[in-house]
Amino acid sequence: MSETGKSKYKYFTGNLALFTISNFVSKILVFLLVPFYTNVLTTADYGIADVMQTTLLLLVPALTVNMGEAALRFGIDRSERRADILRIGIKYVLRACIAVAAVCALSCAFVKPYIRWYLFLFIFLFLTNSMYEFLILFFQGCEKVKIVVCGSVSSTVVLLIGNIIFLLVIKIGLNGYILSQMLAFLSASVIMLMLGHKFMPEIVTFADNKVPAKPAVLPGADKEDGKACDTEEDFEKELVAYGVPMIAYSTGSWINNAADRYLVSFIKGVAVNGVYGVAYKIPAILTVFQRIFAQAWQMSATKSYEDDNSSEFFSTMYMVYNTFMVTGCSFLILTVRLLAFLMFKKDFYGAWQYVPPLLISVVFGALTGFLGSICLAFKDSKAMGFATGLGAAVNIFLNLILIPRYSAMGAAIATGISYFLMYFIAYIKVSKYVKLEIKLKRDHLSYILLVLEAFIMIMGSSLNMSTAVEYISSGVIFLMIVLMNIKEINSVIRKLFTVLSQKKN
Repeated sequence: MSETGKSKYKYFTGNLALFTISNFVSKILVFLLVPFYTNVLTTADYGIADVMQTTLLLLVPALTVNMGEAALRFGIDRSERRADILRIGIKYVLRACIAVAAVCALSCAFVKPYIRWYLFLFIFLFLTNSMYEFLILFFQGCEKVKIVVCGSVSSTVVLLIGNIIFLLVIKIGLNGYILSQMLAFLSASVIMLMLGHKFMPEIVTFADNKVPAKPAVLPGADKEDGKACDTEEDFEKELVAYGVPMIAYSTGSWINNAADRYLVSFIKGVAVNGVYGVAYKIPAILTVFQRIFAQAWQMSATKSYEDDNSSEFFSTMYMVYNTFMVTGCSFLILTVRLLAFLMFKKDFYGAWQYVPPLLISVVFGALTGFLGSICLAFKDSKAMGFATGLGAAVNIFLNLILIPRYSAMGAAIATGISYFLMYFIAYIKVSKYVKLEIKLKRDHLSYILLVLEAFIMIMGSSLNMSTAVEYISSGVIFLMIVLMNIKEINSVIRKLFTVLSQKKN
């Protein structure tokens, strides 16, 4: 491996290690709170909270014009404009908050009194969450991953303390659950800004001492051409031009992630949605690892997309990622009932049956995100907007057909199918920029085996299969998937040892 190739893997693994610390502390501890939530909240309370959270997933990127994603993309290769990025991003976050407050205030005239209270809470939840999400991506774009880690961990600590006080001591139920989240986002945002001011005072400044920005050359233009962004207004237009096409991407992703919960609530009721929402908590285990990889990968893709050997690097990382996601998914399907027994209390245990198709959707969602990072590195946000938009349309269509007949299971199946479609389209779009040298036939066989394993775990009893036969059959499928991907597994282990030995030296 060349020195350039080694530096790419070193940069990736270094960021991967930091994001691992951040996500394990935050996501795993929150994951461990699921039994606590399902014990102290009713299914209806959890259904309302789930709707509020999924609404945030739609509104934050759309109303802020994806300024967080723009901050991440431009912060890496336009480092001289980071102060401008911060000012512009905060401006769009505050504008979005004003819009949400106005809509919520107008809506109060048309809803029941108890809904008005939740609209009031939602305004502050949106404000704190949108600022937190922007700052996380901004500091990631500044390559200050340690600040991102501090923000994520501090958010988790405050969330845990808030849950203990508001849900266990004061016992204010859903209000305490929402208040804990608001305080967590707010405190983390303040901490990140303070750390940013300490380590990047020329970028994160609290004084009104704005200095004219240096001209920055537009992507693809030579400095001698004179084609530069001379003002902050020009640069703002460039950020918006990148973020606006991504609204289709973020909205399509939201539809695939969240529209099913709205439709389940509308067609089958919030109690059924509460159970279905809890089912997402086991796929969240796989999502934690997916998020860790995706955060580090997006930075590496942006820095490496113009390199001569980028195709080899992208192909290797794709095979590693695919192997990890597929084997992890198979293992979680195999152990889904045990995990549900440990995590889901009372009426929530039945949610386990929705988990296998949701796990498979996480795999295809992760691969779509990997391929999307390559498109975004080439500043092609329209391609991913098309893929997610089409996937979202199919998702809604299938939900309307399947939910009335199969309840929440229909929603889970629709989500899995739509994510596969997104993955398929994204793979075709990426081929315009990079030729991935991967084993497609083996990968597709692995996906078929995942579907078969999920079918056995869910429908085994209906087919008169004993529990032992179900687990033996699923266990054999898991071993088959591991053996099919053993080369990549060994490769990951060798690379990790190589990187660790280099760091010691």
